[in-house]
Amino acid sequence: MKKIGFIGLGIMGKPMAKNLLKAGYPMVAYDVRPEPLAEVVSAGAAAGHSARDVASRSEVIITMLPDSPDVEAAALGSGGIIEGANPGSILVDMSSIAPRVSREISARLAGKGVAMLDAPVSGGEPKAIEGTLAIMVGGPQEAFDQVKDLLGVMGASVLRVGEIGSGNTAKLANQIIVALNIAAVSEALVLATKAGVNPEAVFQAIRGGLAGSTVLEAKVPMMLAGNFKPGFRIELHIKDLVNALKTATELDVPIPLAGRVLEIMQALREEGRARDDHSGIVQFYEKLAKVEVRR
Repeated sequence: MKKIGFIGLGIMGKPMAKNLLKAGYPMVAYDVRPEPLAEVVSAGAAAGHSARDVASRSEVIITMLPDSPDVEAAALGSGGIIEGANPGSILVDMSSIAPRVSREISARLAGKGVAMLDAPVSGGEPKAIEGTLAIMVGGPQEAFDQVKDLLGVMGASVLRVGEIGSGNTAKLANQIIVALNIAAVSEALVLATKAGVNPEAVFQAIRGGLAGSTVLEAKVPMMLAGNFKPGFRIELHIKDLVNALKTATELDVPIPLAGRVLEIMQALREEGRARDDHSGIVQFYEKLAKVEVRR
């Protein structure tokens, strides 16, 4: 088995790293926070001291970080992957970042003989824990073939969609669809509640029809319980939609609905709800309608 380096042990990264350890992959892990690092070390990983240290001790380096600047710093900054990675190693960035940044990092690493894949995921914390994420990959076919099996430990669906940057383009498309779906569900259930119809009954009535979706199944129970403990935080979805809008601007593509949902999320962030799960979008509509969607 290839030696794995894992950098970034947050809500998603920690269970992903643990699943690789359970599958028997030798691992060196690193996070700027000592608590999650200690937890992953107790599960069998060796402790890394920096991104450079992890890269120097690994054949495949996985990063799972919040945004483009974090990945740039880990990959190209002082004490970064580029300083420690060995020729022939592979960086698999599983963060959700701007496609342009993936291409820029890949070009820099190629100069040291390091291949890169951008491989963002969808499914949130529950599927990270289960090892059933959807993983969309961009980058060289040869590098993908070398890591497909280990990605399969973390995901139920692992698909290469094109060259470097295409994985994050697919993720932006995913995040637009998810955001608009949650907003549509929120509008519909607030309307039903305001009309005096039980929102749970509406959910049961429509889930088997064309309106049924993974989003509906995952997020409506949270809305009905008023449980907005994050599987995927609003602040992270804001980041993804900002990246989608930047990419759309670069390509001269209109995405007005995504822009509107971004404004809703930004309004919730201003109310102190940035760390709520993105199902918390419903709270924006509840406030305006003066009702709560609950069981």
